[in-house]
Amino acid sequence: QVQLVESGGGSVQAGGSLRLSCQVSGYTYVGYCRGWFRQAPGWEREGVAVIYTRDGTTYYDDSVKGRCTISQDNAKNTLYLQMNSLKPEDTAMCYCAAGVGRCNLESWRRTDYWGQGTQVTVSS
Repeated sequence: QVQLVESGGGSVQAGGSLRLSCQVSGYTYVGYCRGWFRQAPGWEREGVAVIYTRDGTTYYDDSVKGRCTISQDNAKNTLYLQMNSLKPEDTAMCYCAAGVGRCNLESWRRTDYWGQGTQVTVSS
């Protein structure tokens, strides 16, 4: 049984910060590549950041570079996304994922496991 549970979403004003958390169970059955993806109503799901947890290699979408940091606490089996300088266009349902296809931001359709999502809303 593999389960991913997100938390930390909420509503903030532009320029604010949030830290999303994703607790993962069934770690030994989940791929080492994990990430955060988001989806706004009417839009296709898009990648925010991925991390290859074995060596810490990270990749970020250009829209969040310098504003978001993805990290993995192996001891707690928890994935994080620190988001700073949030913008209204960051408003979306955010999902954590494990076993990300090809460990890139474009292959989310091949991802093995998803969390239920946590809403991030940024107001002007």
